[in-house]
Amino acid sequence: MKITLDISLYPLNEEFIPIIKDFINTISKYPNITISKNNISTQISGEYDIIMELLNNEIKSIFEKQRSVLVIKFLSGDKLND
Repeated sequence: MKITLDISLYPLNEEFIPIIKDFINTISKYPNITISKNNISTQISGEYDIIMELLNNEIKSIFEKQRSVLVIKFLSGDKLND
């Protein structure tokens, strides 16, 4: 089953841009996902299990590095490649 996520990361730090770029670069390394970026959020789509593994690993990692607010919207289906 494919899903699409809309993710907005808000590091609670004055130097927030490098933290966001690092997060996007890290999730970009996961295989078989599609990523689309805009000024407000990042959308990722792919197989449910791959996306959930990505979230499990990378949310923990970002919270260990930097106090942040993370907003995620889940959509069923592959909305980036439809």
